[in-house]
Amino acid sequence: MMSFCEKCHDMAEYTVSERKKTKSIKGKEIQYSGKEAYCSECGNEIFVAEVRDYNLQMLDKAFREQEKLISVSDIERILKKYNIGKRPLSLLLGWGEGTLTRYLNGDIPTKLYSDTLKRILIDEKYMTQILEQNKEQITAHAYGLCEQALGKIDQEIAQNTFELENEDKIDSVVKYLLIHCSEITPMALQKLLYYAQGFYKVFNGEYLFKDDCEAWVHGPVYRNIYYRYKDHGYNPIEENTTEYGSIELTETEEEILNSVITNFGCYSGKTLKRMIHTETPWMVTRKGLGEHEGSDRIIHKELLADYFSKLKSKYNMLNIFDIKDYSMDLFRKLYH
Repeated sequence: MMSFCEKCHDMAEYTVSERKKTKSIKGKEIQYSGKEAYCSECGNEIFVAEVRDYNLQMLDKAFREQEKLISVSDIERILKKYNIGKRPLSLLLGWGEGTLTRYLNGDIPTKLYSDTLKRILIDEKYMTQILEQNKEQITAHAYGLCEQALGKIDQEIAQNTFELENEDKIDSVVKYLLIHCSEITPMALQKLLYYAQGFYKVFNGEYLFKDDCEAWVHGPVYRNIYYRYKDHGYNPIEENTTEYGSIELTETEEEILNSVITNFGCYSGKTLKRMIHTETPWMVTRKGLGEHEGSDRIIHKELLADYFSKLKSKYNMLNIFDIKDYSMDLFRKLYH
């Protein structure tokens, strides 16, 4: 990298260093992270066009952040989101037809104009209102493209809302278990769902989710959940749980799940399998089947409710935390 050094009166190589810089804009001190270039021969600061451009970009970014003004990239997102050009959007807003072009080229909008653009970016209904009120200001073609984009957004929102409203409770339970259990395998997940269903019923009088489990060779299985995670085999399930968003569970439901996680989530899938194989619901449902014989027999909820109700009485469980006695007793019987 070379540039002209006024002190050396010649082209010279240079080095670049990061510097905290301050610039006064409209009477306000703006701090930003910039760069400076220095001649490798004499150490004198020299002018480099790329360094100047970088500093201007960083200054612009810092100023907009400090003043809470919309960024150029967000203005570009608006145009793409609503499939509308710079000139049509300017006209819809009652601005000069070149206003958005100037903003995209680096001019800084006023706070009022910036707030308008910020609202448009996140509020599709507001954009629809502006489009319908001022559609006479733009061509029919521009109107049609924007209307179509808004229609597509409405469809996506409706679909997302539908999926959220119709998400089965078992899906929320699965997400909660995956977030709060470390290295949970598909087999262990199935067993924790089984225990969560049983204990929730006896402590709350209703079932946690509507799904039935089947008495497979290796224990109770919720078929839809099995097919969702079967590719993980005997390995822990790895999902990006940060993408789950909100999980629709009540405080009571979370309390039950936390106790199940604490008292049964500490065991491996194979240990949980051995535990359940000693329990009435699985044994009664598998009656007459060979040890390795496949089956899709349903472990009926009534059978589950009856068994866990008897457990509650036998171990004098006053609250959900008392399931600890049962889990420890079951483990000792298997391994001692």
